[in-house]
Amino acid sequence: MKMTARRLTRLGLATASLWALTACTSVVAPFLKPDVETETIQMKGGNWQLDPAHASLLFKINHLDFSTYVGRFDRFDVTLKGDPKHPEDAMLEAIVDMTSLDVANEDFAQTLMGPDWFDATHYPQARFQSTRIIRTGETTADVEGVLTLHGRSAPITLSVKFNGSAYDRLRGADVAGFSIRGDIDRTEFGISKFSGLLADTVHLEIETELLRKPDVS
Repeated sequence: MKMTARRLTRLGLATASLWALTACTSVVAPFLKPDVETETIQMKGGNWQLDPAHASLLFKINHLDFSTYVGRFDRFDVTLKGDPKHPEDAMLEAIVDMTSLDVANEDFAQTLMGPDWFDATHYPQARFQSTRIIRTGETTADVEGVLTLHGRSAPITLSVKFNGSAYDRLRGADVAGFSIRGDIDRTEFGISKFSGLLADTVHLEIETELLRKPDVS
């Protein structure tokens, strides 16, 4: 098929535009890329709020020894308050919307949110509130706290790794990144269906980027 002069011109303009955009990105990328500091003392103090566009909350459970079943919650929030010079005094809180369960199967998600499992109609939120923070390394800490899930509360410990902080020009805000891991016993929260057949231990993996909220004078 022959291309007309007009089509050739359009193709040339499109190619030139794509090349210009790529070249422009390569030029500005070093300027836009944050200079991330991995020392916790470099992180600014104050109030921090989750950036939901850059966060994930996964849970994993052994399924009959055949596989590790993975699910996620699409809506949750995390707040952090404190001074990085005194991390042991920081306060961490997380709230999870239990109705935002995503297991890539809508019918099974409805089953898991039903009365035999999470019972999200009666218990639409899970909440974690820290009670003590124990520093375990230069960028790591154990965060002890109380998890309220399925209408019951029990102590749990989360392992937190500080990935770094910096001012992000793209978002126009100070950003801090954390990786959080932990295990819970689902039977402690009254979620005991098929206990002994399915694993009782549920592994949590949370990736978060927090934005520093402006100081209010």
